Amino acid sequence: MLRSVFGLLVSVALLAGCGGNDLSQPPKDFGDFRLGYNIVVAKNAKPVGPSRQASAEEWEAVLKKAVGDRMGRYQGDKLYHIGIGVDAYALAIPGIPVVLSPKSVLAITVNVWDDTAQRTVNAEPKQFNVFERLSGETVVGSGLTQSREQQMENLATNAARIINDWLVENKAWFTPEAVAARAALAAAGGAGAGARVAPQTAPAAAPATAPATAPVAPAN
Repeated sequence: MLRSVFGLLVSVALLAGCGGNDLSQPPKDFGDFRLGYNIVVAKNAKPVGPSRQASAEEWEAVLKKAVGDRMGRYQGDKLYHIGIGVDAYALAIPGIPVVLSPKSVLAITVNVWDDTAQRTVNAEPKQFNVFERLSGETVVGSGLTQSREQQMENLATNAARIINDWLVENKAWFTPEAVAARAALAAAGGAGAGARVAPQTAPAAAPATAPATAPVAPAN
């Protein structure tokens, strides 16, 4: 019994040590990129299941900061705009540790615009489910160990990290050839994939349908 308890404590300590922020590290390169508009719209955000409450303004502020802190590190010459729609969220409430320890989750929809071409670089809006990073605090349930504000900040930080990784995985969107192709389409007045609403208004993010117990699964 004591060995099991000791093992759990060691695991929790290790998790706590590996859940830090990585903003002190150089950003992952994916091409010529500079953040322009940083837009978050949360007016349609719905709490799912047992959850602490958060306002649209709170989500917009915390996500804008997280995205700005991460994506603002890129100092390229080509401007791109990021639009995020907050679809649903659950901020864990206190439960019984290990047995009933609800997790926090955030469902978002993301688009990225090419400033020059005034077109989205992704053909379809991208949906993500953002979960808490496993740490010494979240392993027993963040509802017990974190305030509502801490939960939101952690989810926002993870959302920005996931968006950054998504752009790195799709670095082909930011090559000179891709940029030239979008510019040619814009000059020709072409419609179709990528020709969606300009970012000065709101991100073209159709809210995900929130199920009864958890946010929607991300689209592939």
